[in-house]
Amino acid sequence: MHATLACTSHVQRRDAFRGEPWRFTSQPLPHCLLPSLELRQNCSLNEEEKMADRFFPNTMPDFVAETATAVEEEEATVAQGSEDSLMKLLSMPYATLSERLKRAALDVKESLVIETWGLPGQRVEDYTLYTGTLGTAFLLFKSYQVTNNKNDLHLCSEIVKACDSASSYSRDVTFICGRAGICALGAVVAKHTGNDQLLNYYLNQFKEIKLPKDIPNELLYGRAGFLWACLYLNKHVGEGTIPSTYIGTVVNEIMKEGRTLGVKRRCPLMFEWYGEKSWGAAHGLVGIMHVLMHLKLIPDEVEDVKGTLKYMIKNRFPSGNYPSSEEDSKRDVLVHWCHGAPGMTLALVKAAELFGDKEFLEAAVDAAEVVWNCGLLRRVGICHGISGNAYVFLSLYRLTGHAEFLYRAKAFACFLLDRAHTLMSSGHMHGGDNPYSLFEGTGGMAYLFLDMIEPTSAGFPAYEL
Repeated sequence: MHATLACTSHVQRRDAFRGEPWRFTSQPLPHCLLPSLELRQNCSLNEEEKMADRFFPNTMPDFVAETATAVEEEEATVAQGSEDSLMKLLSMPYATLSERLKRAALDVKESLVIETWGLPGQRVEDYTLYTGTLGTAFLLFKSYQVTNNKNDLHLCSEIVKACDSASSYSRDVTFICGRAGICALGAVVAKHTGNDQLLNYYLNQFKEIKLPKDIPNELLYGRAGFLWACLYLNKHVGEGTIPSTYIGTVVNEIMKEGRTLGVKRRCPLMFEWYGEKSWGAAHGLVGIMHVLMHLKLIPDEVEDVKGTLKYMIKNRFPSGNYPSSEEDSKRDVLVHWCHGAPGMTLALVKAAELFGDKEFLEAAVDAAEVVWNCGLLRRVGICHGISGNAYVFLSLYRLTGHAEFLYRAKAFACFLLDRAHTLMSSGHMHGGDNPYSLFEGTGGMAYLFLDMIEPTSAGFPAYEL
């Protein structure tokens, strides 16, 4: 028997958000199948089952008002992981919940430090932000920003130094998976510690990074990932730290390659990753567009970015979700930051903010509805897990100020706070192939919890500036 999912079509849900000022609507949501009936005609039963197997049914209410009595009730004997315990968290005053999330995040942070760093001076095997020790440093820096704990800042600096040594011969050049991330984070941390000598060292190391001629254009290993590191330095060290002229030469290469392939695909820009025309945030179109929208582009480049995003909107699934690639345009199963609606939503929010185009905002709301219904994944991380999907709602909340989006981010965070440990212990949730990492494991969950404390300044790590 195939799984049926209680969902809302993206067109139906979008209508509830039209008009200004934005208001929360409590109207009942209609039931339908996801994938939609049109998509089901093109899908095998096995594909539908695969999609249902990827996420927990979202039975949380569309909105729960905060109540002062929730704290007293939560302190009564309520079994953690029960419907009652989750509802108590959802109705808890935000300030109280923030403190609980902070305590949980700091506990996870301490565990990650022990598991990934241990004794000072140990050898770093994986220096990347994605699955390695630099992710621990990035979490420590976030913890310092929230708590002003100088011990976290100094430990972060020590870990970055070890990652620098471990990566000295690396040819990987991006923020998430290469030398650029180590040098950029190292420089920013050195600025915060007041160590000018170390700051100059990391900046000089960064400027020695050479982009290979055959480098791809995507975020994790390509030009876009290097550009993100440049943006990070210019924001946190000082505008012009990496000159706009140099950034412009990298942008030119991206645009040239994207246009060459785009002509053949009826899309202004298109890129390949290992022979596949990927759409996802990690390796494809949306990740590249997202980075480009943070840069100063000339008018024809702006139009190409806008046209590419509109091409993707036009060719999305009837469900409101997005294909992982041009070649995979009929398999509607992935609702991850790396592939699918979550990563696309973040880019659409940026486009709505930058261009003021209602089409982008409406498409972002459509995609966020997919995430609400099918994004409570059976994984914990930010790349392809619940933690990353929560940032969809935080991004929309920052843009619109709409309380429902903050509630939905809170709901995903509360689900993790209440149930992640139990679900991972019982094998019902995957802790990640690298369970202590930032992008695949509980490091991303801790980062989300810290971001929930000040949601107006929250941002998907190493993706939103």
